[in-house]
Amino acid sequence: MKVIVLIKQVPGTANTRMNPETGVMIRDAGETILNPLDEHAVTEAVAIKKKHPGTEVIALTMGPPSAQKVLREACARGADKGILLSHKAFGGSDTLATSRVLAAAIQKIGAINLVLAGEKATDGETGQTGPMTAALLDIPVITFVHRLEVNEMHIIARRMVEEGIEEVKASLPALVTVVKDINNPPLPTIKGYILAKKQTFPVWGPADLAIEEGTLGLKGSPTRVVKIFTPKLSRQTTFYTAANEEQMPGAAEAVLKVLLNRSLIEKGDRYGA
Repeated sequence: MKVIVLIKQVPGTANTRMNPETGVMIRDAGETILNPLDEHAVTEAVAIKKKHPGTEVIALTMGPPSAQKVLREACARGADKGILLSHKAFGGSDTLATSRVLAAAIQKIGAINLVLAGEKATDGETGQTGPMTAALLDIPVITFVHRLEVNEMHIIARRMVEEGIEEVKASLPALVTVVKDINNPPLPTIKGYILAKKQTFPVWGPADLAIEEGTLGLKGSPTRVVKIFTPKLSRQTTFYTAANEEQMPGAAEAVLKVLLNRSLIEKGDRYGA
Protein backbone atom coordinates (compact mmCIF):
# COMPACT_ATOMS: atom_id res chain seq x y z
CA MET A 1 0.00 0.00 0.00
CA LYS A 2 1.22 3.52 -0.81
CA VAL A 3 0.02 6.43 1.35
CA ILE A 4 0.66 10.07 0.45
CA VAL A 5 0.49 12.69 3.21
CA LEU A 6 -0.01 16.30 2.13
CA ILE A 7 1.76 18.59 4.58
CA LYS A 8 2.42 22.30 4.69
CA GLN A 9 4.94 24.68 6.18
CA VAL A 10 3.08 27.53 7.91
CA PRO A 11 4.28 30.58 9.83
CA GLY A 12 4.09 30.50 13.59
CA THR A 13 1.01 32.47 14.64
CA ALA A 14 3.06 35.42 15.89
CA ASN A 15 5.11 35.53 12.67
CA THR A 16 2.31 35.76 10.10
CA ARG A 17 2.95 38.60 7.64
CA MET A 18 1.31 39.56 4.35
CA ASN A 19 2.64 41.45 1.37
CA PRO A 20 0.33 44.51 1.20
CA GLU A 21 0.84 44.90 -2.57
CA THR A 22 0.22 41.32 -3.77
CA GLY A 23 -1.92 40.05 -0.88
CA VAL A 24 0.36 36.99 -0.67
CA MET A 25 1.69 35.63 2.60
CA ILE A 26 5.41 36.18 3.17
CA ARG A 27 6.69 32.63 3.60
CA ASP A 28 10.16 33.50 4.85
CA ALA A 29 9.02 35.84 7.62
CA GLY A 30 10.32 34.38 10.85
CA GLU A 31 10.00 30.89 12.26
CA THR A 32 7.87 28.33 10.45
CA ILE A 33 6.29 25.10 11.69
CA LEU A 34 4.56 22.01 10.39
CA ASN A 35 0.85 22.78 10.08
CA PRO A 36 -0.60 21.40 13.35
CA LEU A 37 -3.44 19.45 11.72
CA ASP A 38 -0.94 17.83 9.34
CA GLU A 39 0.74 16.26 12.38
CA HIS A 40 -2.44 14.22 12.84
CA ALA A 41 -2.42 13.19 9.16
CA VAL A 42 1.20 11.98 9.43
CA THR A 43 0.43 10.12 12.67
CA GLU A 44 -2.54 8.39 11.04
CA ALA A 45 -0.46 7.40 8.02
CA VAL A 46 2.19 5.86 10.28
CA ALA A 47 -0.52 3.99 12.21
CA ILE A 48 -1.82 2.56 8.91
CA LYS A 49 1.73 1.48 8.02
CA LYS A 50 1.99 -0.43 11.30
CA LYS A 51 -1.30 -2.23 10.64
CA HIS A 52 -0.46 -3.02 7.00
CA PRO A 53 3.15 -4.25 6.65
CA GLY A 54 4.79 -3.15 3.43
CA THR A 55 3.00 0.20 3.37
CA GLU A 56 5.08 3.15 2.19
CA VAL A 57 4.34 6.64 3.55
CA ILE A 58 5.44 9.58 1.40
CA ALA A 59 5.22 13.17 2.68
CA LEU A 60 4.50 15.72 -0.04
CA THR A 61 4.74 19.48 0.35
CA MET A 62 4.79 22.56 -1.86
CA GLY A 63 6.80 25.58 -0.75
CA PRO A 64 10.17 27.33 -0.77
CA PRO A 65 13.42 25.39 -0.20
CA SER A 66 13.01 25.95 3.56
CA ALA A 67 9.97 23.64 3.45
CA GLN A 68 12.43 20.73 3.62
CA LYS A 69 12.19 21.38 7.36
CA VAL A 70 8.63 20.03 7.57
CA LEU A 71 9.50 17.07 5.32
CA ARG A 72 12.28 16.21 7.74
CA GLU A 73 9.87 16.44 10.66
CA ALA A 74 7.38 14.17 8.88
CA CYS A 75 10.16 11.61 8.35
CA ALA A 76 11.14 11.94 12.02
CA ARG A 77 7.53 11.09 12.85
CA GLY A 78 7.63 7.93 10.73
CA ALA A 79 7.20 8.85 7.06
CA ASP A 80 9.49 6.85 4.76
CA LYS A 81 10.41 9.63 2.35
CA GLY A 82 9.53 13.16 1.30
CA ILE A 83 9.17 15.14 -1.92
CA LEU A 84 9.43 18.94 -2.20
CA LEU A 85 7.49 20.82 -4.88
CA SER A 86 9.39 24.07 -5.23
CA HIS A 87 9.82 26.61 -8.03
CA LYS A 88 9.44 30.36 -8.43
CA ALA A 89 6.48 29.68 -10.75
CA PHE A 90 4.56 28.27 -7.77
CA GLY A 91 4.80 31.53 -5.81
CA GLY A 92 1.46 33.19 -5.03
CA SER A 93 -0.64 30.14 -5.93
CA ASP A 94 -4.15 30.11 -4.49
CA THR A 95 -5.82 26.87 -3.39
CA LEU A 96 -6.74 25.86 -6.95
CA ALA A 97 -3.28 26.44 -8.40
CA THR A 98 -1.77 24.64 -5.41
CA SER A 99 -4.11 21.69 -5.96
CA ARG A 100 -3.01 21.48 -9.59
CA VAL A 101 0.60 21.05 -8.49
CA LEU A 102 -0.23 18.51 -5.77
CA ALA A 103 -2.46 16.47 -8.10
CA ALA A 104 0.23 16.41 -10.80
CA ALA A 105 2.82 15.27 -8.25
CA ILE A 106 0.56 12.48 -6.97
CA GLN A 107 -0.03 11.33 -10.55
CA LYS A 108 3.73 11.33 -11.12
CA ILE A 109 4.29 9.19 -7.99
CA GLY A 110 1.60 6.80 -9.26
CA ALA A 111 -0.02 3.66 -7.88
CA ILE A 112 -1.24 5.43 -4.73
CA ASN A 113 -3.88 3.91 -2.46
CA LEU A 114 -4.65 6.70 -0.04
CA VAL A 115 -3.98 10.43 0.34
CA LEU A 116 -4.20 11.98 3.82
CA ALA A 117 -4.22 15.66 4.73
CA GLY A 118 -5.10 17.91 7.62
CA GLU A 119 -8.57 19.42 7.56
CA LYS A 120 -7.13 22.89 6.90
CA ALA A 121 -3.97 24.97 7.30
CA THR A 122 -3.60 27.61 9.98
CA ASP A 123 -2.37 30.24 7.50
CA GLY A 124 -5.38 30.11 5.18
CA GLU A 125 -8.17 28.34 7.10
CA THR A 126 -9.93 27.45 3.83
CA GLY A 127 -10.02 23.64 3.91
CA GLN A 128 -10.19 23.72 0.08
CA THR A 129 -6.89 22.22 -1.08
CA GLY A 130 -7.60 18.61 -0.09
CA PRO A 131 -11.02 18.35 -1.78
CA MET A 132 -9.79 20.23 -4.86
CA THR A 133 -6.84 17.87 -5.21
CA ALA A 134 -9.19 14.89 -5.02
CA ALA A 135 -11.44 16.44 -7.68
CA LEU A 136 -8.50 16.93 -10.04
CA LEU A 137 -7.43 13.32 -9.44
CA ASP A 138 -11.04 12.17 -9.90
CA ILE A 139 -10.99 10.10 -6.70
CA PRO A 140 -13.43 10.04 -3.74
CA VAL A 141 -12.89 12.51 -0.90
CA ILE A 142 -14.05 12.32 2.72
CA THR A 143 -13.59 15.38 4.96
CA PHE A 144 -13.65 16.05 8.72
CA VAL A 145 -12.68 12.45 9.52
CA HIS A 146 -12.09 11.50 13.17
CA ARG A 147 -12.03 7.69 12.80
CA LEU A 148 -10.59 5.72 9.90
CA GLU A 149 -10.49 2.03 8.97
CA VAL A 150 -8.41 1.03 5.95
CA ASN A 151 -8.72 -2.23 4.02
CA GLU A 152 -7.13 -3.35 0.79
CA MET A 153 -10.01 -2.17 -1.42
CA HIS A 154 -11.90 0.45 0.59
CA ILE A 155 -12.00 2.69 3.65
CA ILE A 156 -14.66 3.27 6.27
CA ALA A 157 -14.55 6.73 7.82
CA ARG A 158 -16.47 8.44 10.55
CA ARG A 159 -16.75 12.16 9.92
CA MET A 160 -17.87 14.94 12.19
CA VAL A 161 -20.85 16.92 10.89
CA GLU A 162 -23.13 19.50 12.47
CA GLU A 163 -25.84 16.91 13.14
CA GLY A 164 -23.46 14.43 14.78
CA ILE A 165 -21.36 11.61 13.32
CA GLU A 166 -21.65 10.30 9.77
CA GLU A 167 -20.17 6.96 8.64
CA VAL A 168 -18.98 6.81 5.03
CA LYS A 169 -17.49 4.01 2.91
CA ALA A 170 -15.35 4.75 -0.15
CA SER A 171 -13.33 2.68 -2.59
CA LEU A 172 -9.58 3.20 -2.94
CA PRO A 173 -7.78 5.26 -4.06
CA ALA A 174 -9.32 8.07 -2.02
CA LEU A 175 -8.39 11.28 -0.25
CA VAL A 176 -9.19 11.90 3.42
CA THR A 177 -8.85 15.10 5.46
CA VAL A 178 -8.61 14.55 9.20
CA VAL A 179 -9.49 16.57 12.30
CA LYS A 180 -7.45 16.75 15.48
CA ASP A 181 -9.70 14.26 17.29
CA ILE A 182 -8.46 11.37 15.14
CA ASN A 183 -5.33 10.76 17.26
CA ASN A 184 -2.77 12.19 19.64
CA PRO A 185 0.52 12.74 17.78
CA PRO A 186 3.53 11.62 19.85
CA LEU A 187 6.71 13.64 19.85
CA PRO A 188 9.35 12.43 17.39
CA THR A 189 12.05 10.25 18.93
CA ILE A 190 15.76 11.05 18.88
CA LYS A 191 16.26 8.04 16.60
CA GLY A 192 13.60 9.45 14.30
CA TYR A 193 15.38 12.81 14.10
CA ILE A 194 18.71 11.12 13.39
CA LEU A 195 17.25 9.07 10.53
CA ALA A 196 15.38 12.09 9.16
CA LYS A 197 18.56 14.19 9.17
CA LYS A 198 20.15 11.74 6.73
CA GLN A 199 17.25 12.04 4.28
CA THR A 200 17.58 13.87 0.98
CA PHE A 201 14.47 15.09 -0.78
CA PRO A 202 13.93 15.35 -4.54
CA VAL A 203 12.73 18.77 -5.71
CA TRP A 204 10.14 18.87 -8.50
CA GLY A 205 9.21 21.91 -10.56
CA PRO A 206 6.75 22.56 -13.41
CA ALA A 207 8.92 20.74 -15.96
CA ASP A 208 9.07 17.61 -13.80
CA LEU A 209 5.28 17.65 -13.43
CA ALA A 210 4.49 18.57 -17.04
CA ILE A 211 2.44 21.62 -15.98
CA GLU A 212 2.29 24.87 -17.91
CA GLU A 213 3.60 27.75 -15.82
CA GLY A 214 0.68 29.92 -16.93
CA THR A 215 -1.68 27.77 -14.84
CA LEU A 216 0.38 28.27 -11.69
CA GLY A 217 1.26 31.06 -9.28
CA LEU A 218 -0.58 34.37 -9.43
CA LYS A 219 -1.26 33.96 -13.17
CA GLY A 220 -3.05 30.66 -12.64
CA SER A 221 -4.97 31.72 -9.54
CA PRO A 222 -8.59 32.79 -10.09
CA THR A 223 -8.83 34.28 -6.60
CA ARG A 224 -7.11 37.47 -5.45
CA VAL A 225 -6.65 39.23 -2.14
CA VAL A 226 -7.76 42.76 -3.01
CA LYS A 227 -7.28 44.41 0.36
CA ILE A 228 -5.35 43.75 3.56
CA PHE A 229 -5.86 45.56 6.82
CA THR A 230 -5.13 45.01 10.47
CA PRO A 231 -8.20 45.27 12.72
CA LYS A 232 -7.95 48.09 15.20
CA LEU A 233 -9.50 47.59 18.60
CA SER A 234 -10.50 50.76 20.38
CA ARG A 235 -12.34 50.76 23.67
CA GLN A 236 -13.57 53.61 25.79
CA THR A 237 -14.11 52.19 29.24
CA THR A 238 -16.38 53.88 31.75
CA PHE A 239 -16.29 52.76 35.36
CA TYR A 240 -19.36 52.98 37.57
CA THR A 241 -18.18 52.62 41.13
CA ALA A 242 -19.93 52.25 44.44
CA ALA A 243 -17.88 53.25 47.46
CA ASN A 244 -20.42 51.72 49.82
CA GLU A 245 -23.64 49.72 49.88
CA GLU A 246 -25.81 52.82 49.68
CA GLN A 247 -24.24 53.81 46.35
CA MET A 248 -24.71 50.38 44.71
CA PRO A 249 -28.30 50.98 43.45
CA GLY A 250 -27.17 54.17 41.71
CA ALA A 251 -24.20 52.44 40.03
CA ALA A 252 -26.40 49.54 38.94
CA GLU A 253 -28.97 51.96 37.54
CA ALA A 254 -26.26 53.72 35.52
CA VAL A 255 -25.07 50.39 34.03
CA LEU A 256 -28.65 49.40 33.14
CA LYS A 257 -29.18 52.72 31.43
CA VAL A 258 -26.14 52.16 29.21
CA LEU A 259 -27.32 48.65 28.30
CA LEU A 260 -30.80 49.96 27.46
CA ASN A 261 -29.41 52.75 25.28
CA ARG A 262 -27.35 50.21 23.34
CA SER A 263 -30.36 47.85 22.96
CA LEU A 264 -28.50 45.09 24.78
CA ILE A 265 -31.51 44.63 27.03
CA GLU A 266 -35.13 45.69 26.69
CA LYS A 267 -37.17 47.70 29.08
CA GLY A 268 -39.68 45.49 30.84
CA ASP A 269 -37.67 42.26 30.98
CA ARG A 270 -36.29 41.05 34.26
CA TYR A 271 -33.00 42.85 33.65
CA GLY A 272 -34.25 46.19 32.38
CA ALA A 273 -37.35 46.48 34.56
